[in-house]
Amino acid sequence: MAQAEQINREAILVSVAQRLSGPSELILGFQSLVVEEVRRIGPAAALEDLEKVLVAAQTLGQIVQRLLMNDLGDEFSALDDATLRHDLRTPVNAIIGYSELVLEDFAGDLDGSVEADIRLVLTECGRLLDQIESLLIFSRRQGETVAAEAAEVSMAEALARSLSGQDERKPVDGGRILVIDDTPANCELLMRQLARHGHEVTTATSGREAMEILRRETFHLALIDILMPDLNGIELLACLKSDPDWRDMAVIMVSGLKETEAVLRCISAGAEDYLQKPIDPVLLHARVDACIERMRLRERERQFLARIEYEKERADSLLQAMLPEPVIRRLGNGEVIIADRFEDVTVIFADIVDFTPLVARTDPSMLLKQLGVIFSEFDDLADKHGIEKIKTIGDAYMAVAGVPDPVHDHVWRALAFARDIIHATSCGALAHTGLAIRVGLHRGPVIAGLIGRKRFVYDVWGETVNLASRLESTSPVGRIHLSAAALEGLEGLDLAPQAAENFLKGIGRMTTYVVD
Repeated sequence: MAQAEQINREAILVSVAQRLSGPSELILGFQSLVVEEVRRIGPAAALEDLEKVLVAAQTLGQIVQRLLMNDLGDEFSALDDATLRHDLRTPVNAIIGYSELVLEDFAGDLDGSVEADIRLVLTECGRLLDQIESLLIFSRRQGETVAAEAAEVSMAEALARSLSGQDERKPVDGGRILVIDDTPANCELLMRQLARHGHEVTTATSGREAMEILRRETFHLALIDILMPDLNGIELLACLKSDPDWRDMAVIMVSGLKETEAVLRCISAGAEDYLQKPIDPVLLHARVDACIERMRLRERERQFLARIEYEKERADSLLQAMLPEPVIRRLGNGEVIIADRFEDVTVIFADIVDFTPLVARTDPSMLLKQLGVIFSEFDDLADKHGIEKIKTIGDAYMAVAGVPDPVHDHVWRALAFARDIIHATSCGALAHTGLAIRVGLHRGPVIAGLIGRKRFVYDVWGETVNLASRLESTSPVGRIHLSAAALEGLEGLDLAPQAAENFLKGIGRMTTYVVD
């Protein structure tokens, strides 16, 4: 029989069995209930015939199951439609005959539910006989169908085309495979079969030897025999899946055991697949290639996820460099508009003295490098004192104390920060620059929030900001210019401030104070 014809015939037999399995399972199930119920409540005299029905239902189920599993053995080549119909009708006729006898002989004695179940069995037998009459089976001599349903013909032909067609799977690049089997001949056979397909194969004859090899080398896949003397395959699988260095390696279990429990145990313990001995070479290569391909896909997925995590960390780092931590959290929580009013904060402005003439005579790269050194030192001092840097404006540095997290001692923090940046530029870390600064502080309410879409900026607005800027521009070099409001927050100041009347552009005359 040609391959396509054989595939077609097998497919039709399975299709037929699937159509028969529904009624046969119902017949067996309900007949079991009938026998059980009559044993419990009677009449006992009906049991003999009902048990004959049950035996016939079991026989019918076995025939259908063998068809469904394609387990006909040598009978398959000799099987024709007439033989199969006869074999199926025989138990069905017995079921119908004895069931009808019981209904006739014990009318009025049967429980209502029992009688209903017997009639349901008879109904399913009728359905089954209809199915048997329309069976689709190849003729043994002609290789042609003798009766057919169009849908089954179509399904069978499609399956035959699919199975006989050229395999369009892309070849898988060879992988590194560890074969573990206590029988050297089995190791040799698997190694040669896999090596011929481009795989690099290492063998081990025990579980403990395999673990020693795994400590030195890495593999895409392990083929593990279940029955081994020192450490059986299931125990070895558990060791591999519990170790973080080995748990991602694919594992295929190999065994001559046919128990379903062994398969379930291996799959639930983390095995990718299970191969039955003797191993079909085609099945071996298909399963090995699939496992290695999945391993490589998972590895690429891990690389993509690691790249995404790296980019996320970079984005977070950039955000942290641009925005306060509380604002980042609020953005992460989905807030779109972030704006707050703070009633009592201290704004700090610092400016480099005579910076404009310096720009005209300094190389641009040197100028930027110098500004970078100065403002980086200011940033470190701002972190030290809990000050939030807002921005740099040319050679000016703007910061605020009490935003975005309110604090009660914001004026003292601002003063300490101002003193440190003046000290750093005059005689500290920035003394080598030869530059001097002046600082202005003012205390009052501000509005703070996030502005922009392409480039987020966290900024503060209000008269408090304007006055702090004016105080800085009129401050003596190397000193701190305070407003009266700022001075009120410095009760117990160690040095008496120097008061003066100043005219501030856009504000007018007011009393201000200078401290060191």
